[in-house]
Amino acid sequence: MEPLRMETQNLTVYYGKNAGVKNVSLPVHDRKITALIGPSGCGKTTFLRALNRMHDLNPIVRIEGRVLLDGEDVYAAGVDPVVIRRRVGMVFQRPTPFPTMSIFENVVAGLRLVGVKDRERLAEVAERSLKAAALWDEVKDRLNEPAVGLSGGQQQRISIARALAVEPEVLLMDEPTSALDPISTQAIEDLLTDLKDQVTIVIVTHNMQQAARVSDRTAFFLNGDMIEYGPTERLFTNPADERTEAYITGRFG
Repeated sequence: MEPLRMETQNLTVYYGKNAGVKNVSLPVHDRKITALIGPSGCGKTTFLRALNRMHDLNPIVRIEGRVLLDGEDVYAAGVDPVVIRRRVGMVFQRPTPFPTMSIFENVVAGLRLVGVKDRERLAEVAERSLKAAALWDEVKDRLNEPAVGLSGGQQQRISIARALAVEPEVLLMDEPTSALDPISTQAIEDLLTDLKDQVTIVIVTHNMQQAARVSDRTAFFLNGDMIEYGPTERLFTNPADERTEAYITGRFG
């Protein structure tokens, strides 16, 4: 049995009185890629943001159920959400380089936030993270230049490097290639395959071909419910639920 890194138990996310995600129990296996698929508005991103307490920033959101990280509930009393977000990093749909910062400072921003000042250590982490994000060779001679001068695909890999710099256990990715061209998308997908040796990944994607290419397991969401979850190859070739089959064959969505 493969070990779990995270797990949700009967997770429900309310926006006011409306449930955006309903009673979802989902295992997230260690050092595997789990894809979340489904039509727009089905609850994928709402679910993803619940995994590292991003909803804490929205006063109308209420969480029921449990989210376990290494067996401990991230919503338990006394748990610091800042610590959770360091352990469970996030990469957003659009690249998010800090516009006034250099490439180097973008990558080490998270370490500076927690008080790391040692220049040698920052340099080591920047190099390691940029190499992990398959970007080092492209930017090693430009580290002091503004990150906003990079291409969209490079900016997204900067965002990934910044998330990796604080050594998260889990990396959440919300449609990380939707704003990118096909060549940059391919680079990110290749990167994901390499990264899963060191970090557990949960990715939201509208692109079913992408889910089929990169993920080990897939969960299909519809109207806030998780309809089906299982090994990716099985879910795409022999889905157990007719709604899953209708979605992946393009009959709706």
